[in-house]
Amino acid sequence: MDEEVELLNRIKASPGNFSEVFKLYYKPIFGYILRRTGNFDETADIAANTFLKAYTHINNFTYKGISIKVWLYRIATNETNQFFRYRKKYNSLFEKIDFENKELFRNYLQDDREELEQELKKHHQFISVITALKTLPNKYQEVISLRHFEGKDNKEIVDILNIKEGTLKSLLSRGIEKLREKCNQI
Repeated sequence: MDEEVELLNRIKASPGNFSEVFKLYYKPIFGYILRRTGNFDETADIAANTFLKAYTHINNFTYKGISIKVWLYRIATNETNQFFRYRKKYNSLFEKIDFENKELFRNYLQDDREELEQELKKHHQFISVITALKTLPNKYQEVISLRHFEGKDNKEIVDILNIKEGTLKSLLSRGIEKLREKCNQI
């Protein structure tokens, strides 16, 4: 807590210190968004928007029990949901993924892409689970992604989504059951 307050004070004194936030949280936020979208280019855009919003609004942020990390995840969640609302009519996000195109990975975000590509390849069922997850309502996608892909505990998820713990437990339970049903149909 004290470290976060000190960091906020440094950023407010000199906005260039925002780079500390970027260095600390870019990879986890990028990974979270990637696991929600499944597309590197779209993830890069959403992550850029997330950090731009954080940068432009950091002076309005005050530490009130919500950490900078949780605040960033909230922004990333909102930006991702906004992206999906915008793209809803296109509904073919995962049909366009080309994991075999290694040249694409070499040209853009080289290190991050290779690291995340290896992680994705280790999980043979990842694509089918994500495809099934995308058919669920957003409220289930959010809680399942935060819990199972990001490893967040109930307190963090409740803070990020600004919901009650009972609501979270209900959403997780129903969402997992719906996801199981979808995966069993594949």
